[in-house]
Amino acid sequence: MKVLAINGSARKDGNTAILLNLVLGEVQAENIETEMIQLAGERISGCIACYQCMKTKDHRCAVQTDRVNDYLEKMREAEGILMGSPTYIADVTASLKAILERATIVCRANGGDMFKRKAGASIVAVRRAGAIQAFNGMNAFFLINQMIVVGSSYWNVGIGRNVGEVNSDLEGVQTMKALGQNMAWVLKKINR
Repeated sequence: MKVLAINGSARKDGNTAILLNLVLGEVQAENIETEMIQLAGERISGCIACYQCMKTKDHRCAVQTDRVNDYLEKMREAEGILMGSPTYIADVTASLKAILERATIVCRANGGDMFKRKAGASIVAVRRAGAIQAFNGMNAFFLINQMIVVGSSYWNVGIGRNVGEVNSDLEGVQTMKALGQNMAWVLKKINR
């Protein structure tokens, strides 16, 4: 089994990566393979509504100017998917939103079941406010793609602005650890 984490932050190894790694650490403790993709520095465009994926039905997006197809393949191969984003204007980053858009359209083009019954969870790094809208946006991706949304002991949010500050959010740290334990538990139940 494998869990893929996608870090939508423009800052590599920042607070979003720290939170994702807390979750992944718990998953790894259960002998489940993990991988993290960090989108920092990449230029990823949203869906251009060309609908070529509806014609080709090859589990790929027709746009070839970025690494989204590599990411789609990794998402297809994983049993669990974590999405992480800092809060940008009360939402996810543009790069992550682009992946959510394109992955959903490609999924729908291929019978709507590319991600069906995979486990998914979202995490948000936030300075102060707007996290729940970002959290809900990522969860909407999981729900529309027939995925099983894994929860935790509270909303999957860590508070901090400067790199490393999320480690001081003790409730956020505990929430991430519980999320990782729950992700591992769910994966073991659905992949026996």
